[in-house]
Amino acid sequence: MRRKIFIGGFIVAITLVGCSSMQRERGGPAPATTQDCCRSADVAPSRSAIVRSAAKLVGARTVEVNGHRIHYDCAGVTRAVFLEHGIDLYESRTTDRHANGVRLIYNHIREYGRLHQGPAVRPGDLVFFDNTWDSNSDGKMNDPLTHVGIVERQDRDGTIVFISRVAGAVERYRMNLGLPHVHRAADGKILNDHLRRKDTGTADQTGYLTGELFAGFGTRTGL
Repeated sequence: MRRKIFIGGFIVAITLVGCSSMQRERGGPAPATTQDCCRSADVAPSRSAIVRSAAKLVGARTVEVNGHRIHYDCAGVTRAVFLEHGIDLYESRTTDRHANGVRLIYNHIREYGRLHQGPAVRPGDLVFFDNTWDSNSDGKMNDPLTHVGIVERQDRDGTIVFISRVAGAVERYRMNLGLPHVHRAADGKILNDHLRRKDTGTADQTGYLTGELFAGFGTRTGL
C-alpha cells in the first residue's frame, strides 16, 4: 500500500512496510526532553520547522522536490529537508570533484556554520559519521564522512535522536556519546543503534554502533 504526503515543495511516497535490509531493534516512542546539563535557548522557529519536515519523512522510500526526485541516500534526504527551507547544503566554494554528498554537506557547514563535538546539540543540527561502510573497498576503517542525519532531540540521559535514511527508509536512530559502546541499557532503552553491518572478514576493531562511528556535529548559521 502506498500513499503520498505533500510537505511544502515535497511529494513523499510512503511505503507502509517495515525496513528489512538492516536488522535493528525498535524502541517505543520516547517523550521529547532536553538534557539538564546542556540546556540551551528555546528552539528557533526555523529549527522547529526543519525538524518537523524531517519527522514527516520517517518511513519514506522516495523523496521529490518540485517534481524532481532527490537522490535517495542519507545526504540526499538531508539536503531535501533543508531545501524546503531555502538552504542548499550542497552549495559551497570548495571544489572537490570526488566528494560524496556527505562531504558536500560537511564543506557547506564548514563555510556557513560551525563544526563541533558537542556535547550539547540542538534540534536541527547535523550529525556526521565515519566508517559506516567500506566506501573504498579496502577492508580498513579509513572511510571518513560516510553518513549524515538531522538531530531531532536530546534526551535527559544524553541520548541523541536523529533522523536519517538508513537501510532502505528514513528512520529515527539513537546515539549516546557517554556510552558509545553500549547498544542497550540495563532498563532496556536503546542507547546506540547499529549503523554498520557486521560483515565477515572485517577487522576486530571495527565499530558498528552510532556512538562508535560518530565524527562530529554541524550547526548551520542563521537557524
